[in-house]
Amino acid sequence: MNIEQHIVEKLRHVEDEMKAKSFWRELPPNAEAFESTEPFSIDTMEALEWLQWILIPRLYELIEKGAVLPSNFSIAPYFEEVYKDDCNGDFIALFEHLRELDNLFQFTPMGKL
Repeated sequence: MNIEQHIVEKLRHVEDEMKAKSFWRELPPNAEAFESTEPFSIDTMEALEWLQWILIPRLYELIEKGAVLPSNFSIAPYFEEVYKDDCNGDFIALFEHLRELDNLFQFTPMGKL
């Protein structure tokens, strides 16, 4: 399995976990939310919305096009901070999947995976 296949597999795990916890939404945020220039669209979207509607589709698109993928990529710390008060443990598995996704990007050279 090549690195792109590993990334797709991990993205599917993230999606499955979001669906299992009812974090996955059928309807996207309003169009204006997608116009944000802030990291993680922090000013217009919740973290889970950004993950579902921005990051996941963009990574799939890059892989599909054979485009250069990001390196030294890390999103798990952002999610761990946003959901640090998760008393019920609803985010534990999602954090683990995001850490594993991050790890796939940490060991890649600059440029194409």
